[in-house]
Amino acid sequence: MKNRIAEAGLAGIHDKVIAGQRLDGKDALHLYRCTDILAVGYLANLVRERINGDRTYFIYNQHINYSNICTNLCSFCAFGRRKGDALAYEMSVDEVKEKVRARLDEPIVEIHMVGGIHPDLPFDYYLGLLRGIKEVRPDVHIQAFTCVEIAHLAELYGRSTEQTLTALRQAGLGSLPGGGAEVFSPRIREKTCRDKLSGEDWLEVAQTAHRQGLYTNATMLYGHLETIEERVDHLLALRGAQDDTGGFLAFIPLAFHPRNTALSTLSGPTGIDDLKNIAVARLVLDNFPHIKAYWVMIGPKLAQLALSFGADDMDGTVKEEVITHMAGAETEQAIGSTTLIELIREAGRLPVERTTLYETIAEHGDDGHR
Repeated sequence: MKNRIAEAGLAGIHDKVIAGQRLDGKDALHLYRCTDILAVGYLANLVRERINGDRTYFIYNQHINYSNICTNLCSFCAFGRRKGDALAYEMSVDEVKEKVRARLDEPIVEIHMVGGIHPDLPFDYYLGLLRGIKEVRPDVHIQAFTCVEIAHLAELYGRSTEQTLTALRQAGLGSLPGGGAEVFSPRIREKTCRDKLSGEDWLEVAQTAHRQGLYTNATMLYGHLETIEERVDHLLALRGAQDDTGGFLAFIPLAFHPRNTALSTLSGPTGIDDLKNIAVARLVLDNFPHIKAYWVMIGPKLAQLALSFGADDMDGTVKEEVITHMAGAETEQAIGSTTLIELIREAGRLPVERTTLYETIAEHGDDGHR
């Protein structure tokens, strides 16, 4: 492999990886431009195994999208709808509670809940969602509301981000998901989501959560109008924020799905793009403990392959994903935990069932739990 690394022009980066030295922006650009995906993947796997060995994480979780009514209507989104649109919906607190109640026979440990930026729902509604879920499932961890939603809720509440997060935590919020980051580039946000929270403000909300002891995830939506330079800037901004506050649990590259969006003429990312984004993220984000291969976005088979390209997490059972499927995703809306375990084993990795905060529930070796 050493000759292949040299032929790919990655010898210098290889030396840095072996020495545990931090890669810079030029290194990241070089990795993105490298046409030898196996060489890039090999380097990412070195880091993946240094940090997490053969362990590959998954969680038994449930997704709830309480409303798709949204004032932002980003051009890359097929989920958001104007109020009054035929496909617009909003759930009452009782309807969300019923969604939770319907799966009480399943060992769900996390409820992942996000929605649109609704123009009318009051702050008390969001507190009611959290309290209602905890009423039905007291022990569940609620990972809810993107940084974009948190900024919106702070406006509704008329208080600071810190005070808003405190109120939400008291009602049952456990952590924040990583959505809404998109690509931080002002150029991209002006073209695709000009009404959305800025990249700088997204980072500030995330870091405010970290300072309060709330963990979050981080994402990047790739494969639309962004350049590789803008991807690199995004990764470096996340790495810098993690250096400061240390509260990001995982990075999740999100593959753009163009169908039913205002950017439907674009083709979206290729499989090589998917693997390269995961691999480069693992190499650049040296202070992030986990990189996800989100099977909903890239499909279970490519997610399996990604476990050798830097990823150490396949997310979870999901139960049932809506946002990506409205943009034309052809993956299942849910996968059983048994299937996830088999997918991870087939990829030569050890399946580890986890909590939201990456506490181990069980390791699923060849002979079952151990």
